[in-house]
Amino acid sequence: MMKAIKFITLCGAVVLTAAAARAQHTVGVFGGFGTGTARFYPAQETKSVGGRFTGGLSWRYYSATRFVGCVGVDLELLQRGFSFAPLASVTENEADYLYYTRKLNSFVVPIVWQPHFYLARHHLRVYLEAALTFSYNFDSSYVNEVARTSGIEPWHGKYTFKTVRDNRWGYGLAGGAGLAVLIGRFEASVGARYYFGYSDILRNRNKYYDNALDGAENPFWRTPQRSPLDNLMVRVGVACRFAPEFRSWSVKRPRRERMKEGFDFGEPTQQR
Repeated sequence: MMKAIKFITLCGAVVLTAAAARAQHTVGVFGGFGTGTARFYPAQETKSVGGRFTGGLSWRYYSATRFVGCVGVDLELLQRGFSFAPLASVTENEADYLYYTRKLNSFVVPIVWQPHFYLARHHLRVYLEAALTFSYNFDSSYVNEVARTSGIEPWHGKYTFKTVRDNRWGYGLAGGAGLAVLIGRFEASVGARYYFGYSDILRNRNKYYDNALDGAENPFWRTPQRSPLDNLMVRVGVACRFAPEFRSWSVKRPRRERMKEGFDFGEPTQQR
């Protein structure tokens, strides 16, 4: 975890140095909490894992007046997770389900587009956002309640990634919305973002057929064909821009000149 924080801090220092030279750039920090889950195919009995944390640094570039919105990149530490009941098909009462839960820590780099509009004389910014995300899973843990009930050890602990079984790299899409309050050079924001995974956390059964050599860390009899991860996060952030005022705010529309010449539509057409 400390290595992750040092990496984000170093990248933030580089972005901050580059951004200071341009007036239309902002650099900020953000953090928040939310839930994580997975979409398995074939379908499994799953539930969301709460208490997931996100935090990192953001950079935004605000375009000229003729364009709408801004673009940017985030350097983000995102906690993910999923929980499913391996024996749901043999248990009638949902309250008796025993769950296998995985929690993951990931570096995520969203490439963000934010269309927005201003209210209250440019003191409120309402925005939507869409992002293409790339991620790397660097740490994980598990709790297997089925193994605990059966007396199998270890039934919880650090999850060991295997190249033939696990995908560390991932990609997906994200979308969200939020509201920002602008005070001087600072911008305080609150919003929500949904991360929609397209890559799988587990390789499909053509590459990794079963868990015959695995322990309680992998309860799948056969790895699923699809296993993307999703997150829903609520975030707050603070950003700073490197100019007293955005240029796009001060650009005024040129006044339209009146037509100086008049036309007499009754004048006959001249013959050549």
